[in-house]
Amino acid sequence: MNNSSTMISESGLQWNVEQLYHQLAPRLPNLSVEVVSQIPSTNTALLERARIATRLSSEGDLAQVRRSTESLAFGRRTADHQPCLLVAEHQTEGRGRQGRVWQSEAGASLTFSLAVPLAPVDWSGFSLAVGVALADALDPTGTSTSTPWIGIKWPNDLWLMPPGGTANSGRKLGGLLIETVPAGALRLAVIGVGLNVLPLSIDRSQVASGFACLEELDRQATAPQVLARIALPLVEALQRFEREGFAGFAERFAARDVLRGCAVQAGAGLSDPARAATGVHGVAEGVSGNGALRLRVLDELREVIAGDVSVRLQPALDRPC
Repeated sequence: MNNSSTMISESGLQWNVEQLYHQLAPRLPNLSVEVVSQIPSTNTALLERARIATRLSSEGDLAQVRRSTESLAFGRRTADHQPCLLVAEHQTEGRGRQGRVWQSEAGASLTFSLAVPLAPVDWSGFSLAVGVALADALDPTGTSTSTPWIGIKWPNDLWLMPPGGTANSGRKLGGLLIETVPAGALRLAVIGVGLNVLPLSIDRSQVASGFACLEELDRQATAPQVLARIALPLVEALQRFEREGFAGFAERFAARDVLRGCAVQAGAGLSDPARAATGVHGVAEGVSGNGALRLRVLDELREVIAGDVSVRLQPALDRPC
């Protein structure tokens, strides 16, 4: 445990880990908060700890779990089913959905994973609820007609939208990777978050969905400041989802849904298996009660339950976005 209230990393970032801990611990007993300068993947690290804890528990050796000083933080645990906030200034093998690489840079990106044991009645729409929590924390007004605002691109991306803009004019601001593993009677949800805070030194022409960063909304934005802003709302949202499911977030998601009314191409994940292999074109009509994307294909309404969705101009539908 670091006894100072503020941890200054080698990169010069000031992480107030003690403040984060005391802010979140009342809601998450047995919480650990950790900041590491570099790690392959925060999600992978927390998932591996949970798997070790499961194995040790089955073997009766969980009491042997030791603490270390691998990170300057509040209680790094080698094996764990308990809540943990793991922040990495740089991920060398950051992952997005479907195995994609998430590009990040120390100081310019905020990358972290939050592991929380949960037992909701239904996990449907979980990523959408997390997206709503982050968007509302970063952009409380939302859907502004005069300034940029943060929208949600189903199922797990945050987009920076221009005033009055639509999906084709938005740019990717961040993304989520949510994974779960058994944790006794519950499941441990590991919520990986990647946010662009400052401009990255990458070839933006190679980024298919464009590039946006929080500095465009807040010139004073830093990774620690952004984390302090979103950590508690995220925890509160997870616990609300456990009680209410997606229903508690549906209205707020609808207000930030950047695909609604857009002509899109949906890949795998269609509820119709015959269509899932080839994908389908249609017009997005919001989401169902379980968080599935509703897609109007001619006169038929279909649901996409997972997979990729890309925005495509389709003059034949006369509904480009």
